[in-house]
Amino acid sequence: MSTSKTSTSSAALPASERSGEAGNAAGAELPAPQPLGRDSEVVARPQRRRFTAKYKLSIIDQADSAQGAGAVGALLRREGLYSSHLSTWRQQRRQGEFDALTAKKRGPKVVVSPLVKQNREQEATIARLTKKLKNAELIIEVQKKVAALLGNPIPNIQIDEES
Repeated sequence: MSTSKTSTSSAALPASERSGEAGNAAGAELPAPQPLGRDSEVVARPQRRRFTAKYKLSIIDQADSAQGAGAVGALLRREGLYSSHLSTWRQQRRQGEFDALTAKKRGPKVVVSPLVKQNREQEATIARLTKKLKNAELIIEVQKKVAALLGNPIPNIQIDEES
């Protein structure tokens, strides 16, 4: 009786799984597997680019100090900007609109009347005091139960809530 060992030959395995072989059948090295990236993915909602005032001013300074033909174009290509960005930012700087170079909150301006503000403050105060009163009443109830357990009950006193 002879027993035969079952083993997988290297010819049955794919080239990438064979030990000692670094390439394909032709002897060329296989390229590394590429990770799946998010580059081809479509973003559901694109984000608007936002530039800080410091960045805008540095780009304007670099464009103003650019020497030679095509230097400004190279700067814009390198930064991924359009010439309209540069002209708009220069105009804003000329007009002294440094506030225009800072980020602004978008949307309608919210104007809160003084009465609404006062009402909100009073409602917050009432809520805080109501919570404090409930805690005090709970403490008093516990004190009454402890006193009753110790044999010295505290009498119930009615307090007028009108004043």
